[in-house]
Amino acid sequence: MARLALLSVSDKTGLVEFATQLVNEFGFDIISSGGTAKTLKEAGLPVTKVSDYTGSPEILGGRVKTLHPKIHGGILARRDLSDHVADLEANGIRPIDLVVVNLYPFEQTIAKPGVTLEDAIEQIDIGGPAMVRASAKNHAHLTILTNPAQYATYLEEFRSSQGNVSLQFRQKSALAAFQHTAAYDRAISTYLEQQITEASESPLPQTFAIAGQQLQALRYGENPHQPAAWYQTGATATGWAAATKLQGKELSYNNLVDLEAARRIITEFVDADPAATIIKHTNPCGSAMGSTILEAYTKAFNADSTSAFGGIVALNRSIDAATANELTKTFLECVVAPGCDADAQEILAKKGNVRVLVLPDLRGGSDYLVKDIAGGFLVQAADTIVANPADWKIVTDKQPTEAELQELLFAWKICKHVKSNAIVVAKDRTTIGVGAGQMNRVGSAKIALEQAANKVQGAVLASDGFFPFDDSVRTAAAAGITAIVQPGGSMRDQDSINAANELGIVMVLTGIRHFMH
Repeated sequence: MARLALLSVSDKTGLVEFATQLVNEFGFDIISSGGTAKTLKEAGLPVTKVSDYTGSPEILGGRVKTLHPKIHGGILARRDLSDHVADLEANGIRPIDLVVVNLYPFEQTIAKPGVTLEDAIEQIDIGGPAMVRASAKNHAHLTILTNPAQYATYLEEFRSSQGNVSLQFRQKSALAAFQHTAAYDRAISTYLEQQITEASESPLPQTFAIAGQQLQALRYGENPHQPAAWYQTGATATGWAAATKLQGKELSYNNLVDLEAARRIITEFVDADPAATIIKHTNPCGSAMGSTILEAYTKAFNADSTSAFGGIVALNRSIDAATANELTKTFLECVVAPGCDADAQEILAKKGNVRVLVLPDLRGGSDYLVKDIAGGFLVQAADTIVANPADWKIVTDKQPTEAELQELLFAWKICKHVKSNAIVVAKDRTTIGVGAGQMNRVGSAKIALEQAANKVQGAVLASDGFFPFDDSVRTAAAAGITAIVQPGGSMRDQDSINAANELGIVMVLTGIRHFMH
C-alpha cells in the first residue's frame, strides 16, 4: 500500500513542489483540507479532501476539519502494538506516515495595525496544534514537518534512506514541532495577557514569557570561554533581526550589545537635526549634533578620538559620500544608519571588515527590559520617556537662555544612556566630557570635567541622579560650567540650589531620574 501523507498548511511556500515530489517520486497518497487541498488540486495533483476521507464535512465555518478519529487514529497508532493495528483495521483507518502542518498566522495578525481581539481569536489554530502534537508524540512511527525549510532535507533523507527515515531525523523534527506549538501558544497567551493587563490597568502581566528562534550562533559571548547565540523574538523580524548588513565580518555578541546601546541613544534624535554617537562598552565616548550628518559625526569623533578607535557609530541620517570618507579614516567595528547612499557604499567597501548596517526603523526597540537573576528574572518597562523642557522646573534665580536650554536638553538625552553614576558635560551640542559608572557622583563629575579640560568654559552639565550634597555643584561651577540639569529629589536639593544661586549658575530640575545599571 502507498504511504499516506497529510498536508494542511497556512504557509504554502514550496508546498506544490514538495507535494509533487512526494507523489511523483515516492508514490505518496495525499489527504488535505481547506485551502491546502484547493492549492494542490489546482496544481493538478491527486489529493483527497479530509472531509471525503473521514466521511464528515467541515463544519462551523472551517473550525472543525481534522478533529476526527480517522485522522488522529492514523497519526497516533503505534504500529508495534497489535491491538492498535487491529483498531485501525476494524475502523478502516490508514496509518499516516507524514504530517505536514504549520499554523494560522497568529503573530502576523496581531502585528497588524488596528487588529481587534475578535480578529486575533479567529487566528487561534485548534486542529493544527492537535495534529502537530499528536505527530510529534508518535514520532517513532511517522514524521512531522512544521516549516517549509524542512521540505528539502526530508526529501533528501527519504531518498538516501530508501524510505526508512531515521529515528534521529524524526526526533529532531518532533522537537522542532513541540517548539513550534510552544512558541505559538506562548504568543497567544502573551497577547491575551496584554489585553487583560491593559483592561485592568496593571503595569505588568502576571506571567511573562520569553521565546526566540536562533538566528545565528555567535563565535562567543563577552569572552571567548562563554558560548553565545543571537535569537529573534516573534514571527516577523523586527529591530536588529530586520537590519540589512551591507558588508563586514560577522556580528559578535559585543557588537550587538554595543549596537543596541548606540540605537537607544540615536533614537533620542530621530526627529531632530543630524546626530551621531560613538559607543565603547555601551557608553558614549562622543555624541554630537550638527547641520549635516558629516558635521555631527566629525564633532562626535573629535570629542574623544582616542576612545572612538574601534568604536560603534550610529547616525540618524543616511550615510552620504562625504561622511563615508570620514568613516574610513579610522578603525571602526560597526556603523549603523537608517540608510546608505550608493556612492557611500562604494567608499565604505574599501574598508571591507567594518560592519555596515542599515536599520530604517531606529525606534524598533523592546517595550520591556529583562535582567537575569538567580532563580528568576526581573522585568521593567523600557525607559522611553521623551524629555520635554516645558515640564522642567528652573529653580535658580538665573534663568537659562534658549541656547542654554537646548544644550541642557542635548546633555540630558545623552546622560540618560550613560551607566550610573553618570555625568555628561556638553558644549555646542557635543559631549566634551563623560563620567560613567563610578561608585559616587563626585568621581563621575571629576572624570567628566577633567576630560572637558580647557573646553569646559561656558559648557553645561547633566547628572542622571540628584546631588546628595552641593560639592559637585561647586566643583562644576569652579571649572566653568554655566548650567546644570538634574532630576532633583534629594532631601538636600536646597543646598545645591543655594550653591548654584551663590555661584551664579543655572539649575534645572527635570523630576525624572535616569539610573542605568
